[in-house]
Amino acid sequence: MTNLRQSNSKINHFQAIGKKLTRVLRISATLLTSYYAYMLEYRAELFLWALSGSLPLILMGVWTQAAQSGQFGLTPIDFARYFLTVFLIRQFTVVWVIWEFEKEVVEGRLSPRLLQPLDPVWHHVFSHISERFARLPFAIALVGLFFFLYPQAFWIPSLGSSILFIIAVLLAFTLRFLIQYTFALFAFWTERANAIENFWFLFYLFFSGLIAPLETFPPIVRNIVLWTPFPYLIHFPTSLIVGLPENVGRGFLITVGWCALFFGLNRWLWRRGLKQYSGMGA
Repeated sequence: MTNLRQSNSKINHFQAIGKKLTRVLRISATLLTSYYAYMLEYRAELFLWALSGSLPLILMGVWTQAAQSGQFGLTPIDFARYFLTVFLIRQFTVVWVIWEFEKEVVEGRLSPRLLQPLDPVWHHVFSHISERFARLPFAIALVGLFFFLYPQAFWIPSLGSSILFIIAVLLAFTLRFLIQYTFALFAFWTERANAIENFWFLFYLFFSGLIAPLETFPPIVRNIVLWTPFPYLIHFPTSLIVGLPENVGRGFLITVGWCALFFGLNRWLWRRGLKQYSGMGA
């Protein structure tokens, strides 16, 4: 009798887990398809957004010319591949949650979402993910155009490098989203939380590898920057696929560490912010 009860208990436990998993998958599929359909309504804007991230391709022309002097340790082909990869990473890691969340708090539109049995952050997460799928054809077309214009820069990365690159890009997006969403939570206390993001973006431009590879930095500056979250948003995944020297284990550990730190800070600010929130209908 005891064994029968234990068996029934295990069966009920697994059934409960199965129901929860089914519910999560159903909600995820609904959010993803809904936001994907929404993003497809703005295909022309998506193309312009993809083009707006072409700064790395402009910088590529500058650095490939500078590399001919031989003073930077990288060849023109290395710079071309580096900035092409930076452009691609930017297409998949761009985040805008702070402007959306700030508007929701200021205008009181966060209140209806707080009544739903779902953390409001998931609306933003699936909005970003669906936008990646909608943007993908434009990104592929631009990469194809690049290789048509610069066929000498074409290369086929190894399978191992490609897998590490994909993992690093996913972690880069996660970290970028956590950082900006954490800044967005300050909208509970100020109407201009995006000012924090604008200030942060200055450091992001210089230390992430967006403007220049970290290999061009003085060694002491590079060693300090490598302990900040900035290089792991662009430079680290780029190095993995291009073949620049990189401490892979340390890179992933630091990325995960910063993700954990911002996640903890994010949840703390969320709990404090809800007590502060006084939007219409809250």
